[in-house]
Amino acid sequence: ASPAVRRLLQEKGLDSAEAVTAITATGKGGRLTKADVEAHLAGADATKAASAPHPAPTAAPAPVPGPVPTAIGTAERAERREPMSKLRRRIAERLVAVKQETAMLTTFNEVDMSEIMALRARYKEPFAERYGVSLGFMSFFARAVAIGLAQFPELNAEIDGNDIVYRGAVNLGIAVSTDRGLVVPVIRDADLLSFAAIEGEVKRLGQAARDGTLELAALSGGTFTITNGGVFGSLLSTPILNPPQSGILGMHAIQRRPVAIGEAVEIRPMMYVALSYDHRIVDGSESVSFLVRVKQLLEDPARLMLEV
Repeated sequence: ASPAVRRLLQEKGLDSAEAVTAITATGKGGRLTKADVEAHLAGADATKAASAPHPAPTAAPAPVPGPVPTAIGTAERAERREPMSKLRRRIAERLVAVKQETAMLTTFNEVDMSEIMALRARYKEPFAERYGVSLGFMSFFARAVAIGLAQFPELNAEIDGNDIVYRGAVNLGIAVSTDRGLVVPVIRDADLLSFAAIEGEVKRLGQAARDGTLELAALSGGTFTITNGGVFGSLLSTPILNPPQSGILGMHAIQRRPVAIGEAVEIRPMMYVALSYDHRIVDGSESVSFLVRVKQLLEDPARLMLEV
């Protein structure tokens, strides 16, 4: 063995004749190499580890009694597939067509609802006693829209080929949310109806829409639409046109907030209103002026009676 191998044998206690002869020599001429010693040591360690007694496994601690955990939302996580209803498919087709076939823009304003709310509080009970319907906000908005459309007829018109058809009557669509989707029944000749007649039609058509008893004729022929996202808490939105109409007015939730009244700041019940319109036949000045006119009529309900 070389000096290095002899030192290694001495360090490991293998320098006796018996220990040396137990190591298999693989070097040239039967010489013992350092690798032979290391291989012998590794084999001895493995044999020692295999023959050593292993400690008995310890038992896992007993679980502490407590509430059994439950999976949260496992039922809802399962994927399911349902065919679209005919109504939902039709709604989807019309919404996509609006985006592709119109030049839709939206303008916004806000309305101070103080006067209307005070008027409703004063006459709500006698109105219901006399006409059998509640005095809601929709009749005020319907009357304001009808007066505004008389001054800005482009918003009560539609495109037919290369022509613009100006409608003589105001057939007002009122968007109603149902379990089957959004439908828009039409109040015929809304510009000729009284507050009570408008409220009666809103109640009748809304109930029929929710019951699924609306006739097809009640859903066609609209010239302008009002939609009220405020009943769901929407503060502001961009309503989508109901083709072939060129205008739709969006109502929203009434929220009390500070506004400047002259030189003072007061807390008033305010509502954002949005007008979406087809820019192909309605100019920006006309749409803004229409919405300002509706705002004026709503903030001073006496104008609705006198149409000034």
